[in-house]
Amino acid sequence: MEFTLLIVIIVLALIFDYINGFHDAANAIATVVATKVLTPFQAVVWAAFFNFLAYWVFGFGVADTVAKTANTLEIDLVVILAGVIAAIIWNLFTWWQGIPSSSSHTLIGGFAGAAIAHAIAVHGFFEYTIVDGAKSYTSYWYDTVNWYTAGKDGGFPSGVLIIIAFIVLAPVLGALMSYLISIWLLNASKKSIYPKIFTAFLMILTIWFVESQMVYYDQIKKPRFDSHFWSVALESHNIKWFLVAFIVLSISGFCMIFSSLNLHQSNYWLKKMQLISSAAFSLGHGGNDSQKVMGIIAAAVTVYIHTSGITQESLPHWLDVVLPNADGDFKMPEWIPLACYSAIAAGTLSGGWKIVKTMGSKITKVTSFEGVAAETAGALTLYFTEHFKVPVSTTHTITGSIIGVGLTKRVSAVRWGMTVSLIWAWVLTIPISAILAAVIYYILNIFF
Repeated sequence: MEFTLLIVIIVLALIFDYINGFHDAANAIATVVATKVLTPFQAVVWAAFFNFLAYWVFGFGVADTVAKTANTLEIDLVVILAGVIAAIIWNLFTWWQGIPSSSSHTLIGGFAGAAIAHAIAVHGFFEYTIVDGAKSYTSYWYDTVNWYTAGKDGGFPSGVLIIIAFIVLAPVLGALMSYLISIWLLNASKKSIYPKIFTAFLMILTIWFVESQMVYYDQIKKPRFDSHFWSVALESHNIKWFLVAFIVLSISGFCMIFSSLNLHQSNYWLKKMQLISSAAFSLGHGGNDSQKVMGIIAAAVTVYIHTSGITQESLPHWLDVVLPNADGDFKMPEWIPLACYSAIAAGTLSGGWKIVKTMGSKITKVTSFEGVAAETAGALTLYFTEHFKVPVSTTHTITGSIIGVGLTKRVSAVRWGMTVSLIWAWVLTIPISAILAAVIYYILNIFF
């Protein structure tokens, strides 16, 4: 029974990943469709390709964070099953209603809600003892969820409270970054030497920063190639920062010549740049959202080991998952990330036209100029949050970025009535998903 439940969870998690793809397809393609840079079909193929390409760019930091949403020693597979089912139901409902809610927060909310329901069902509201190897400690129902964990060695903290904080921070960061990029582009269009000086300084600063973030051959634990050059160049950590440099330097190059272009030439190059910015955002979307499903699968395997009584060594090779731990151990069979990236890419190919309309036109009118600024800001926000292992919402990020470019025109350029409705959907997603998952857990518990 335990093994069957594990297989069902893996299948449903990949179905959720597929739904996530078409639910969030609008995040990457709404602006390129709205500005007619690509047809809807071309846009989904473009986005799906870069969703899958993210497999070679991003690590598993976000997956680790999601897997540790709940204490795997205190839950069973029914908890994870209930969380995934709740996430699927809420995602399909919001997609049908054309609401760009967060698939990420749906999954986190479902997982946490089912875990709390399980703790209350088993232990009530009283304290209980958890045995972890030779250690034992007292716990309460609310301790089942990892609310907050301080970062190691001064690193970034993790936990559900950090994820909740980024409901606000992710769109704010996206809006601030897109606003600044828009101001930068607007000033670059003027025939003045000062924007060019600023752009040259920014190019130097970008090159210096990216070089400081690179991992060199002697720091790579498992080099992919014998060649030092290719091992460094194709190390996933480095590829991400190369992309950041490419994005910033591409816009910088355009800013250097912007003031010498006429209107037709400017529109031509902005549309070409929109292809780069939408590709960059699709990479971030694929890397961020696929990892969440990897985390759920990894958590399910960990719980299966704990509840079934089998050892890590006796697992079949295709289930031999070890997430990062204090000893530095880490292992994930290749099929898991491949399946997750394939599922989200296939979902993106299926489109999500209801939400495309909301994101592409109902928040603010989007031109190629705004599209470049919004997608670039969204991509950079996703890359930086992934670096800190924070599973943020791509939906919130791109919505905030679109609002940011709207603000450069005037405050009234943003359709605040629609925006307020979106914010309500964002705020309610985690609690509704948690309550739904708790109800589903109690129903499933009757049969298991």
